[in-house]
Order: sequence, then structure tokens, then C-alpha cells
Amino acid sequence: MAIDGRFVIALEEHYADEELAATFEGPEGRAPEIRKRLLDLGELRIGEMDEAGIDLQVLSHNSPSTQRLDAESAVRLARAANDRLAEAVKRRSDRFAGFAALPTPDPRAAADELERAVVKLGFRGAMVHGLTNGVFFDDPRFRPVMERAQALDVPIYLHPAVPHKAVIDAYYRDYVEEFPAITNAAWGFTVETATAGVRMVLSGAFDVYPDLKIILGHLGEGLPFLVWRIDMALSRPGGSPVRFREAFSRNFWITTSGNFSTPALICSMLEMGVDRILYSVDWPFVRNMPGTKWIRELQISSEDKDKILAGNARRLLKL
Repeated sequence: MAIDGRFVIALEEHYADEELAATFEGPEGRAPEIRKRLLDLGELRIGEMDEAGIDLQVLSHNSPSTQRLDAESAVRLARAANDRLAEAVKRRSDRFAGFAALPTPDPRAAADELERAVVKLGFRGAMVHGLTNGVFFDDPRFRPVMERAQALDVPIYLHPAVPHKAVIDAYYRDYVEEFPAITNAAWGFTVETATAGVRMVLSGAFDVYPDLKIILGHLGEGLPFLVWRIDMALSRPGGSPVRFREAFSRNFWITTSGNFSTPALICSMLEMGVDRILYSVDWPFVRNMPGTKWIRELQISSEDKDKILAGNARRLLKL
């Protein structure tokens, strides 16, 4: 274990709860090798962690989780999935921690489940996948979840899911049959989740909840590269003044999940500071070893590498 003697925490590492996943997987389900790894919370997963030098995975349910369910089903399935994940974490607390699945179709129940998951189950935060039945997380109806996350001092990870059908029809329909990844990791995920991040700032959520912590994966879904321009454009006369760059650098953390790009990382370090960057792989959709190779060859200071690989996650998640 460990990469070059450094303790390693990987923050966006997925699993599947069979009961919950059955509500959104098609009749063929996931590709067999992906599904096998998603369902494994033991020997296979830990073996691949050992091979890559990863000491601890923070486990989160894969997309789209409970966000597309009716309220009653979401509450029931989220609680059951979180209970089962807590048992798995308890069995191997030396290797796993957990992010809760939240039943956001019922925002008040989602806030209560976040508190139960953190206080009773020992989870370190929660993950929300894309839109909740067509609604972005910045919507005022989700303020109970934001309020509870701030009170508990835990982060909410805004993770991608397939874009809204209207967006797919308008933007991707001409190419989706030949290039299906255009709606997900190749582009659609990034656009949808970057939009969610921008909307969080525009909504005023961080004025109401100034200590709310939001995590974005994939090196910030492109926002570190664009944050100066976004901030400049939103400061022009004619609209409400928004200090986007300030909010992004104060309330957001980003992970390296599925984006092992040195230029993108250096841009993010320059824009946000290294203290806001957390190591992640996006396993099993991305394998561990390419991340290990990248981080070993990365030409940054030893202190910065320590922070990215574990130090920042320890502070943010109180590990």
C-alpha cells in the first residue's frame, strides 16, 4: 500500500447496492467487468487498491442513485442502501469510509438522512447525482439539505448523471448513436455538473450558508480553467453583482477523479490553491493504476503531493 511511502485516500470510488441499482439499470445492466467491481466490497476491490497503493477509499453509490425516484421509494431505498454500506465500512474500517446516498426527491427526508448517516453511521458527507427529477441542486427546495450539511460540517459531492432529455435532444442527438460517450464522461457529464456548480453560486446559497462545502470531481468539471472569465462576465454592468471567483475558491473542493491531466492539475492549483484538491480515481469506471503512474511521475513539490494524496481529505472529511 501507499504511493512512494505516502498514505493515499481516494475520494470518488463507487460501488453498487443491488436493490438500489435495480431501479435504474436496464435489463442488461452494466458491462460485466464494471458491475462485478461495483458489487465487490471485499477481496477484488481491496486487491486492486493494494496493487495501486491506495490505503483508503471513500465509497459512494454509482450514478444516478436515488435522484430519479419518487419520494417514497427514494427514502426507503436510500436508508436501506446506507445501512448496508455502513455495515461494509464497519467490516473494513481500515480501508473504507462512506458518502451517503440522499433521497433528494424528498428534501426534508434527505436532510434527516444526511444527519442519520453522519451521526449514527459515521459517514463523511454525501453524494448527489445530477438533477433530481429534472431539478438542479441549487433550487430552494433543497435548502434543508444545505442547511443540515453546514450544521454537520460535512461536504456534498455533486456528481454527474446523464443530462436532461431536452438537453440530449437539443445538443447531442446527432452524434449520440455513433458516439454514446458524448452524453456522459466525454462531454455531457462535464457540462451538466459545471452548470450545477455555477448555479450554486448564482442562487445565493453560499450567502445563506457561507460554510457549505461542495465537492466537484474530474478536476472541477472544467471550471478552474474558466473561473476568471466567468467571474469577469458576471461582474459586467447590467446584472446582479456576483463574486463568482471568490465563492468558488472558498466553498468548493475538487478531485482528480478520471482526469489525470498534469496541465489541468497545474491550472487548478494556480487558480484554487493546492489545499482544495483531493486525489480520486473514479473506480471502477477508471482503473487505479493509471492514477498511480500519473501521481508518481507528477513534478510537484513533495508537500503538495502529500496534501493532494491524503492531507486535504483528512482535513475536509475529518479522517
